[in-house]
Amino acid sequence: MFLWEGVSEFVSVAQTSSFTGASKILGISTAQVSRQVSALENRLNTKLFYRTTRKVSLTEEGSVYYQHCRQLMTGLADAERAVGNLRNTPQGLVKLTAPVTYGEKYIMPLVINFMVLYPEVEVTVVLSNQTVDLVEGGYDLAVRLGKLGDSSMMAKRLTHRTQYVCASPHYLEKFGIPHSLAELKQHNCLVGNTDHWRFIESGKEKSIRVSGSLTCNSGYGLRDAAIKGIGLIKLPDYYISEDFKSGDLVSILENYQEPEEGIWALYPQNRHLSPKVRLLVDYLAQQLGESLTTNQ
Repeated sequence: MFLWEGVSEFVSVAQTSSFTGASKILGISTAQVSRQVSALENRLNTKLFYRTTRKVSLTEEGSVYYQHCRQLMTGLADAERAVGNLRNTPQGLVKLTAPVTYGEKYIMPLVINFMVLYPEVEVTVVLSNQTVDLVEGGYDLAVRLGKLGDSSMMAKRLTHRTQYVCASPHYLEKFGIPHSLAELKQHNCLVGNTDHWRFIESGKEKSIRVSGSLTCNSGYGLRDAAIKGIGLIKLPDYYISEDFKSGDLVSILENYQEPEEGIWALYPQNRHLSPKVRLLVDYLAQQLGESLTTNQ
């Protein structure tokens, strides 16, 4: 504890440029602030302030010391806040982002249920298919689909998805069932956000460029076109699983299908993860069915 003596007084003087101002913030006498700062300077054997009758300013050494002490004081405040939050009911704002379709179908219902469980929590949700900067945008977490790129983010796996190539029975009856990747060029492949479809062939990842009569950035739009026999589509299971059960769509090329991909909660590594955010991440993982933590 000896190392902390005089630090809060020093930081307060640095922030107010005044021993009197620091004494008002700390609720102690100006003389006591001065004594503590002088004792700190003696311990460090360094002059931290230039003092005149009109002005108090940091020396070069004082400026360097202040930057480090400010981080320590912020960390201490965060630690006290974290302990306080653990004692109390989760409350306050959580800001998150998720892809539009997956967010509407899966994330939003769970967020609403979470708010029912914890009515003092406020949530701002931005549904977007754009990859937003979490730190710059002030987001606490993001839900991301599929493979993650290298980043400084922390990632918790919530569940997984599988991508399927499929078509309607009517289309396959009319144009035939492709049994190899080379045959895709003979078919009308309906294009979404990318005109390259990924597969696994002979144990290696392979990317096939496809083309067709429809390009659309809506998964449900592509699904509707496929059901009506216009062409082949490649979509995640959450778009089409019910259509497999009803027989409206048929899965093909399953021997070349990619392994399942993760669905993740991402959050900034250097940001204190408050109990309410941690609770929400754990709730999503529990409800979506998988809990696997990793670093990215």
